[in-house]
Amino acid sequence: MFDALYIGATGMQAQQLNVDTIANNLANVNTAGFKRARVSFTDLVARDLTMTTAANRSEESGVLGRGLSLGAGVGVANLSKLFEMGDLKKTDAPYDVTIRGDGFLEVLLPDGTSAFTRGGTLKINKDGLLATQSDVPLKPGITIPEDTQELIVHADGRVQVRTSVQGAALDVGRIELVKFVSPQGLVPQGDNLYRTSAASGEAISARAGEDGVGTLAQGFLEGSNVKMVDEMVNLIVAQRTYEANVKIVQAADEILGMVNGLRR
Repeated sequence: MFDALYIGATGMQAQQLNVDTIANNLANVNTAGFKRARVSFTDLVARDLTMTTAANRSEESGVLGRGLSLGAGVGVANLSKLFEMGDLKKTDAPYDVTIRGDGFLEVLLPDGTSAFTRGGTLKINKDGLLATQSDVPLKPGITIPEDTQELIVHADGRVQVRTSVQGAALDVGRIELVKFVSPQGLVPQGDNLYRTSAASGEAISARAGEDGVGTLAQGFLEGSNVKMVDEMVNLIVAQRTYEANVKIVQAADEILGMVNGLRR
């Protein structure tokens, strides 16, 4: 019965994480560029149940014979992000830039390290650099003149501006994209930023529209890839599974109570 208690506890703990993950997905259903997360489970190492008491030395005899084993419950294998593309929403705002297809924008964090994003609403920071709304500049840096009247981002990443002095479009830089062998291994940092990990591998530089990466789309925002119906179904399943594990713990506790109440 103690095994049943522990097994039920592992199931409750795993499903609690599952419910928390689903709740975070639903909370960000309208967050631009948000990528839903998914919990994967694995069974824990089984324990051999072969009896080895003095009355049952033979491996073939007894109620529990050779080769019988009992699982030890469930564990969390990983918590990964799913990078399916969300629906593109047309905004016509010149500083709304997203990626149509695979790939990430690279940004430079204050500590000098790199992070990666799928795009969003950009701005010009105090240093005159093109940056995200959290004031993190793109890498490589693209300087926007102070008298810029129009910003143009081409599908291949070229950035041009029109100033009050110069009527013709001037090239000021190019937005480079990167890709990963396993983007599911990226570690989320908030503000739709991700860091690399051993699971994701290092960033591989690529030009927009080439080497298997997508193109840039100005005037669009990528919506969340969370599907409300799917998440609600997953939530119901997780809740029912949690309840089943609670009943396992309750049943084991009742049986232990009956054993404790036995009299010789």
